Amino acid sequence: MENETTPAYFYFTLFKGYENVRIIYFLLTVIVYLLIILFNLSIILVVFKDKSLHEPMYLLISCLLLNSLYGSSALFPRLSVDLLSKTHAISRPACFTQIFVIYTYAISEYTVLTVMAYDRYVAICQPLQYHNIMTQRRTAQLILCAFSWSIFWMTLVIYFSIRLPLCGSQIPRVFCSNWSVVRLSCVTTAGNNVLGLFVTVTTIILPAGFILFTYIRILLVCHKSTSEFRGKALQTCLPHIVNFVTYSLATFSDIALSRYEPGQIVNAIALIISLEFIVIPPLLNPLIYGLNLPDIRKKICSLII
Repeated sequence: MENETTPAYFYFTLFKGYENVRIIYFLLTVIVYLLIILFNLSIILVVFKDKSLHEPMYLLISCLLLNSLYGSSALFPRLSVDLLSKTHAISRPACFTQIFVIYTYAISEYTVLTVMAYDRYVAICQPLQYHNIMTQRRTAQLILCAFSWSIFWMTLVIYFSIRLPLCGSQIPRVFCSNWSVVRLSCVTTAGNNVLGLFVTVTTIILPAGFILFTYIRILLVCHKSTSEFRGKALQTCLPHIVNFVTYSLATFSDIALSRYEPGQIVNAIALIISLEFIVIPPLLNPLIYGLNLPDIRKKICSLII
């Protein structure tokens, strides 16, 4: 007989009440996912095919877009199936796999943005040393560290979460989140809470602080420079700033949502907030970089024309 504290399946509860419009949401989900694949792959292929774009800034943009495809793959295919299903059940291994993929994506988004901020800082504040600092080897090392950092912390989080005995199986979301599973624990989760706070600080707060620091330094340098230099600096930094701000707002909204008890917030609002950090960046990032960076925009236009 299966242990009652180890449910074989979890059940998503946010799908309740949308049975009459599930086909519409299914079609919308498929369209959004196809757009994400099209937008992100287009820029990735442009960067990797054109040797003139094999610079740290463009390679980092490609990594950011690859990360978007990685995170989206954990949500949209599964969400499409659940929208057509009547049970909305997910197996325990699949649930923890989804948690791992979605949150390594979320952390990697910040770590890659941090490396991109460092790249722009060196390019603008130390232009004469840029090519000596941001070599191909250094860029590869920073990219490896950015992704390894997220894998390490999420492996640790999953290890402690998967060991908890659970007294429930209902998850008030449309995908598995670590905090939603931890809340089902039959025992105290003080250790998980401390670990979660530490991970939040090291993977979100510290990178965000570093990004803000680099842009303060960049602004100080731009303030003392010519208007032409400021224009060029703004052109390369603006996409990153917009990306950082929108992703930070979406992430902190999701963190705030996780602190509410089920039923304390309207399902429609909870649904929108929970999906922001994994839907908006993958859609917005390729548009921001594709439209604002002239080198990428020209290459894409040449392919279309």
